[in-house]
Amino acid sequence: MANTIVNKLLLVAGFTSLLHAAYSATHYRTYLRLIEQEFTKLPLDIVVQTVVSLIIVIYNVIQIVGNFKEIRATVDMQAKSWDTLGNFPSFYSFNHRGRALSPTYVPEEESSEGGKSKLDLNS
Repeated sequence: MANTIVNKLLLVAGFTSLLHAAYSATHYRTYLRLIEQEFTKLPLDIVVQTVVSLIIVIYNVIQIVGNFKEIRATVDMQAKSWDTLGNFPSFYSFNHRGRALSPTYVPEEESSEGGKSKLDLNS
């Protein structure tokens, strides 16, 4: 619990440091325009601050998020049997016209909508 709080605080500090590096870079560019010099590269301290902040942010995001899942689909499918592999409950259909073709089918009582059954094949 305390470890996640430290990681969250370091993440906020890393983002703050990245924002400060961006502000420093824009301030440096403005300074160069004022003294009428051409921009060639950023000072080393801004580059180092950006890289260190980025590393801190990436590390703490990974620590906060937790365990990653495998990209390969075969890792998740290894534990499943062939019976459950093609099992898609969202595609189940219990009310279909095939029931009317059964020799033991007894039609429902006629509804008030045009006198036709819900499973009438000519609808």
